Amino acid sequence: MYEGARLYRLIREHRERIALIFVTGRGFESILTLLDDPSIPIPDYIIADVGGTLLRRQGDGFSPILPLQDEITQGWQGREQILATARQIEGLHFQEVPQEYRCSFTYDSDAVRIQAQALAQSLGLDHLVSANRYFDFLPRGVSKGNSLMRLLSTEGLSPDKVLTAGDTLNDLSLMRTGLKGVVVGNAETGLKEAVLQDRQDGAVRPVHLARAAGPLGILEAIRHHAFHRLLGLAPAETIPLQGDAELVMVYHRQPFDETSTDTGIMRSLPKSPNGILPTLLGCFADGREGAWVAWSLQSSRAPEASVFEQNVWVDRDLYPNLMASRVALTADDVDLFYKQFSKEALWPVLFSFPERVTFNESHWQHFCEINRLFAERTAAATQEGATVWIHDYNLWMVPSYLRALRPDLHICFFHHTAFPGADIFNILPWKGQIVASLLKCDYVGFHIPRYVENFVDVVRSNVSCNVVSKTSCAPDWLTYGCALGVEEMTLQLSSPYGLVGVGAHPVGIDNERIAQLVKTEYTQKGMRDLLAEARGRKIVLSVERLDYVKGPIEKMQAFERFLEEYPQWHEKVIMLNIVTPAATGMVIYEETRQQLDRIVGRINGRFASMNWTPVRYFYRSLPFEELMAFYLASDVAWITPLRDGLNLVCKEYVSAKAVDQTPGVLVLSEFAGAAVELKGAILTNPHDENNLVQVLESALSLSAEEAHYKMRQLQERVLSYGVRAWSEDFLGSARGQLPLS
Repeated sequence: MYEGARLYRLIREHRERIALIFVTGRGFESILTLLDDPSIPIPDYIIADVGGTLLRRQGDGFSPILPLQDEITQGWQGREQILATARQIEGLHFQEVPQEYRCSFTYDSDAVRIQAQALAQSLGLDHLVSANRYFDFLPRGVSKGNSLMRLLSTEGLSPDKVLTAGDTLNDLSLMRTGLKGVVVGNAETGLKEAVLQDRQDGAVRPVHLARAAGPLGILEAIRHHAFHRLLGLAPAETIPLQGDAELVMVYHRQPFDETSTDTGIMRSLPKSPNGILPTLLGCFADGREGAWVAWSLQSSRAPEASVFEQNVWVDRDLYPNLMASRVALTADDVDLFYKQFSKEALWPVLFSFPERVTFNESHWQHFCEINRLFAERTAAATQEGATVWIHDYNLWMVPSYLRALRPDLHICFFHHTAFPGADIFNILPWKGQIVASLLKCDYVGFHIPRYVENFVDVVRSNVSCNVVSKTSCAPDWLTYGCALGVEEMTLQLSSPYGLVGVGAHPVGIDNERIAQLVKTEYTQKGMRDLLAEARGRKIVLSVERLDYVKGPIEKMQAFERFLEEYPQWHEKVIMLNIVTPAATGMVIYEETRQQLDRIVGRINGRFASMNWTPVRYFYRSLPFEELMAFYLASDVAWITPLRDGLNLVCKEYVSAKAVDQTPGVLVLSEFAGAAVELKGAILTNPHDENNLVQVLESALSLSAEEAHYKMRQLQERVLSYGVRAWSEDFLGSARGQLPLS
């Protein structure tokens, strides 16, 4: 178990009885990222700049402790005056780091240090030397220890109940306050020697030299100084049990459907061959020891054991070693966590629709709570050193909680959505916490290079980071002439949280399964029936989920204008518009559905004749086998989302056409992630109605030879990079970053 997690848990569980003070040599600005980490308790006070800055927590922020801060400010010469004089000392080098009430340098030799000490005295300043390398100019009377004692006095905190902890020589002033203290086991040698020398010199100070390192050393000192009695601590903490899984999928949905029957709960695997569920299940077809962490809808979060099986087999025949490890959530949990917060606060930001955003702090707290439950379940299911693959934005905070619980795990994350640039993402009030959590991963994947670079920009705008390595995007990806193209893609980042690998991995589809379905008599008959109904007319196919980001209104408005501007296509074209309803209870999409109903009715009312209805509208979920027939019968697939993470419909269309080489043209929004992957698609701008109209007309008029050439280009990519290739590509890239066996 992560050493810090035990200490942090102790603080959280006794928060009303513990005042937490961060004491650091760094400037306040440089530790803001740390405060974004949800696994670390937020302190009540911060002493920064080696004691030069004193802050008190107020609401969501920190304010100076007055009049203490005023007194320090009055005794500070200011950086510019110190620099003007310090430049005269050769071998004294200024550190360009965030700092306010200190001025920090490195020095080359003892002779340089002596000159710097003389300078500090002449300026009426104090100084601090540490690690035989660093030299800090400080306001007179300022040190970590002095500032802490003044803070305790001002705030009325009892010195008898204070435990100080240190690990570097510049913490020595804390050890000399007379307060109970601890030097942790992995502390700088100079600090340990100074404490021991104080003892030899007769100074009686209650400082414990811990054997344990870091946070465990602090826990050791809590018992050594008998603070555990004040808190009512148990003799020892237990470490959560570990599971047997070597690969764990963490996804909000279970890998099966559950149905209540008279004899109990019946479970069946998902019917559609595509989508994320069958894709990820394929990773366990070889018998690999695995777990799948997901929510299970229950009447309470703590159902009786006789009612709720926390761990169940997914399918013993197909996946003999795969267990579903379930998090019990109530209907209210799911409604708030997924249908409201995820879709109303996060979804609009991800797809660059900030005007549709709704923020609610209590919803965010609930979101974090659910993520914590997922992390705890994952930690309990996973064997030592295993790989955890977390999926999608609604589990953004799982890496942070999981890393605290299990630092031994290799944590990977994949975004199935678009990822916006910093100017949009940073609208989120919780941007810092989200970025901090993702940086706890070993590897983070996206569909396309543009999203990788957007993520890098978001990280840059929130924490100090460096790009370690990059690669060229050409020729695998479109780089120019496409809204989402980029020239280069980052492969690895360094940040205060360590190294993290990043990469682009567009999800593939199950081409073999599609080929089987296309050849069935059911599909072939469905295709013949559609062609007979069309009576030789061109068929334009649109398939999408009901969602404003898919641009259903903009598409239908463009089709109406197409019929206005090109009357020669009247009676010669049919649009098959298949719209899959959103999940029940998704109020946010109701307005979109109503608008769509009205415009389809208007188009058919304006242009229909006795023998021709221009739009055939299907507002329902079609079985995948039936959808195959629509793919085969259509002449043009018109896929025009305003924004889409990738879009699998266009790949399914291309794959279906490959079986018997039926003709077809793919018109694809350049704002769909697949646009930079699928060379051969005719790109269109869904935000430009004129472009939508003109490109549709061009696609309908395309020569058979050119249509065949473009489709062959598309099929080369889609057929070579299917669902198995995607998962192998992702895990292979992750292994390049992780010490996986």
